[in-house]
Amino acid sequence: MAFAVSDELLGTFVPIAVYWLYSGLYIVLDAMGMDDYRLHPKGEEATKNVVSKWTVVKGVLVQQSFQIAVSLLLFTVIGDESGTVRKQPPALVIALQFIVAMFVMDTWQYFMHRYMHINKFLYKHVHSKHHTLVVPYAFGALYNHPLEGLILDTIGGALSFLIADMTPKTAIFFFSFATIKTVDDHCGLWLPGNILHVFFSNNSAYHDVHHQLYGNKYNFSQPFFVMWDKILGTYMPYTLENRKGGGFEARPVKLNLAEESKTD
Repeated sequence: MAFAVSDELLGTFVPIAVYWLYSGLYIVLDAMGMDDYRLHPKGEEATKNVVSKWTVVKGVLVQQSFQIAVSLLLFTVIGDESGTVRKQPPALVIALQFIVAMFVMDTWQYFMHRYMHINKFLYKHVHSKHHTLVVPYAFGALYNHPLEGLILDTIGGALSFLIADMTPKTAIFFFSFATIKTVDDHCGLWLPGNILHVFFSNNSAYHDVHHQLYGNKYNFSQPFFVMWDKILGTYMPYTLENRKGGGFEARPVKLNLAEESKTD
């Protein structure tokens, strides 16, 4: 007798597996030596980040536990009691659903993320946990306070799924893609030939600016586009420069201009 796994279960657990597999790829690359592509010197992970990697792993697993619970609850509530599986729409419709879901997720996360910076209580007691990683790395992408993970990621994902009217099968691919994008944005590397950088200007360098003290009130957009930052005046442009000793540095244009004015 064949063992079948529902799309709902796959949509819940596959993105989590993708998170650790894609993060694992960056761990392997790190072990191979990526000094020429780092956005920060390797040593800064230890000197600037105030939490251990084991603490980060435990924190991410806690968030993913909440994610699993909400996902299973959502699929139970909206599921068809007859067990009928929704037919997949045409490819064009699926592509449009992806675009809608990306827009919904970006919109939700921008405003919630920005509010967590504006509200001093929420920043101090909730969002600052994510910013303990001043030097981001791949598997720290979802290192958040559980409340932040619930609001930004889990609820944001549920809204994207519902508003785009995806099938559970489509959700498997969308959330796996969103997971890859989020991990990539936190990888701390600027790798040549990264196809995500071709299609998205919201990338590892863009998000790295936000993790620095000077960019703390800028570049809130995540994980796909930068439109809300540009529309609402929180966009901080940067230049990617070669760093002495190897690697790259994302230097905000505003900071560059300030330094130039001092030397004039």
